[in-house]
Amino acid sequence: MDHDGMNHGGMQMNNESIGMSKKNPMMMHMSFYWGDYATVLFNDWPGNSTGMYILSLVMVFVLSLLVERLGNCSIVKADSAHVAAGIVRSIVHTVRVGLAYLVMLAVMSFNGGIFIAAVLGHGLGYFAFGSQVFIKTDNKNKTTPDSVCAA
Repeated sequence: MDHDGMNHGGMQMNNESIGMSKKNPMMMHMSFYWGDYATVLFNDWPGNSTGMYILSLVMVFVLSLLVERLGNCSIVKADSAHVAAGIVRSIVHTVRVGLAYLVMLAVMSFNGGIFIAAVLGHGLGYFAFGSQVFIKTDNKNKTTPDSVCAA
């Protein structure tokens, strides 16, 4: 094996097969790292700008929060069985899964800050929307969701 190749479980990989070339060397992290130079979701974004890195942290946090919001709050009344209600639920589910994949891809940058932003977003999102901390009890001992999740 030469210095350009890597051995992954008996499978030979060289730099060109994983997106790196001698003309355009691109560092691919295979473990978590810290720093404000990262590539998150798009080529050269956020780049080496600290402000853009902070924006990417906020974006990943908000995406994680939104995934929890869409996953734990009903947009359509639970007793609704109309085709339109099914279509709305399917659209919300599709959007939620798409956003969850975007968060997953951001975490796959292996940047520690991005990982922490995603975990905190999911944690706070679950606390706010899924933990039922904000459920009120009315006078007839029925639970009603607070305005946080009411649709």
